[in-house]
Amino acid sequence: MTQRKKDDLKQQVIRGTREYGIGSVLFRHMIGEMLGVNATDMECLGVIFFKGVATPSELAQHTGLSSGATTAMLDRLEKSELIARRPNPQDRRSTHIVLVKETAEKVAPLFASLREAQEKIVSSYSEQELELLSDFFTRSVTMWEEERAKLLKQKEGKMYHAFSGSRQTVDKM
Repeated sequence: MTQRKKDDLKQQVIRGTREYGIGSVLFRHMIGEMLGVNATDMECLGVIFFKGVATPSELAQHTGLSSGATTAMLDRLEKSELIARRPNPQDRRSTHIVLVKETAEKVAPLFASLREAQEKIVSSYSEQELELLSDFFTRSVTMWEEERAKLLKQKEGKMYHAFSGSRQTVDKM
């Protein structure tokens, strides 16, 4: 393989991951609109749907929200009867967040076509190709976690001018 071909393939992969991310966000946003929830609330529902149960702390970690904003989000979702708070049997100071049965029944069909399409694509790859893809996504998840941690460290050390249009920073007092 020539260096040019490899460079082109690397760019295709990077573009593909960006487009995959955009497509995923837009799809979940559409589902959120159909459920009457905002994008962050939809992310929360997605985490609970995927995990089956989550604590408020886990949801805060996955959404990037503060504990207060997470509580407000859970209040909205509970008021909309999409989630329920349950006592944590292992820790009485904590709660578990679960989807209301009717929510799961309403949401699952919205993802049915996507699940079928994903299965069709994934099934078209050999075992070796699937190992490669699995490695790529596992390493990508780690990369995103590490990059987010770097930004968080940077954010904690400096206060950014969010609306100035510049990259100037001001040390925190």
